[in-house]
Amino acid sequence: MRKRKKVVKMRGSKTHGYGAKKKHRGKGSKGGKGYAGSFKHKKMMMLKYEPERIKRKKGTTGPKRKKEIKCINLYEIEKIAQGKEIDVTKMGYQKVLGRGEIRAPLTIKAFYFSKHAIEKIEERGGSAIILGKGDK
Repeated sequence: MRKRKKVVKMRGSKTHGYGAKKKHRGKGSKGGKGYAGSFKHKKMMMLKYEPERIKRKKGTTGPKRKKEIKCINLYEIEKIAQGKEIDVTKMGYQKVLGRGEIRAPLTIKAFYFSKHAIEKIEERGGSAIILGKGDK
C-alpha cells in the first residue's frame, strides 16, 4: 500500500509538524529570495543547474596577434638571383624589403613591397610586380 502523504495526514494542523511558523515558511528557510546566495551557499546548485549564469570569464583580453608576414631583403635576393625574373612567393616569402643593393635589373614578384625596395628596383631598371591573393 502507498504511503500516505504528510500533507494529508497533517490537515487541520497549523504548522504541519514544523513547530513555529517561521521555521518552515518564509525567505529565510529558502536561503534568500531569488538568486540570493548563488555565489555563497547556493553555489553548487547554480553550477549544476545554471552554469552559464555563474561561470564567466574574468580579466582583460590580450593583444590581438597579427598574422606574421615573411620578408626578404634585396641583398638576399641578389645572392639567390639566377635569372632576370624572381617570384619570391614560390620561396615562401610575401614581402620584399629595401635593405641592400641589387646590381642587375630584376623583375621581382611579391604580394607586398616597401617604398625603398620599389625605388631601388626601379633605379636599376627592374620592375616590382605586386601580386593579388589569387595569383601564385
